[in-house]
Parts: sequence; C-alpha cells; structure tokens
Amino acid sequence: MKLGAFSISLSVKDIHKSKEFYEHLGFSALGGDINQKWLIMKNGNAIIGLFEGMFENNIITFNPGWDENANSIETFDDVRTIQAHLKNCGIPLTAEADTNSSGPAHITLTDPDGTNILIDQHR
Repeated sequence: MKLGAFSISLSVKDIHKSKEFYEHLGFSALGGDINQKWLIMKNGNAIIGLFEGMFENNIITFNPGWDENANSIETFDDVRTIQAHLKNCGIPLTAEADTNSSGPAHITLTDPDGTNILIDQHR
C-alpha cells in the first residue's frame, strides 16, 4: 500500500515557541500559516506539522499522492482504495471518505495503543 508522505502532526501550546525550538533542531518552514496557528516544517526527509489549538493529541499523518516536498507523485493508492483495504482487514475507521467521490478526501483511524492516524489526500 502506498500511503505517500509521512509526517507527525503535533498539538502545540505556543506555535511561535515550537517553531523556534524546531528551527534549532534544523527544521525550516515548508508551508502553512503561522498567523492561522499551523505550520509545516521540514528537515531533510523529516516533516512535522505544528498545530496550535486545532486538536488535542498528536497525529500520525500520511498524504497519498504527495512526496515529502508536497510535490505530486505519479502513481499512488487513492484514499478510497486504502479505506476499502483497511475495512476488508477488519480495521475500524473513525472517519471515512465518500466512496462515490474522487479527488481530495481523508480517513482517520486509531492504532491499538490509541494513536490517531490521518490519511489525508489533497488531490
């Protein structure tokens, strides 16, 4: 299964302090809007999202159709195909994509230890 770019989405208390902290670790801004309290940062192939006040816990994120630079990739598994596979495996989803749609969509699930996972397709 091709899940696309991997990142961790961090629920932060102060986006400005978090941005400065991760800059000291060698990360630089890749996207987002700090004024809207969200920022995507990158260091090599490592990607983190900083989100202030948007969700309670950290989230593992995959982006089908994107590489680690948010560039479109030619071949990828559509989120609806991933959804069907997971459901066939008996994995419960906490949010599902409309199977009658195409293009951008997302699904969410929780791993056995309570970690939230977002599979977020942007194209």
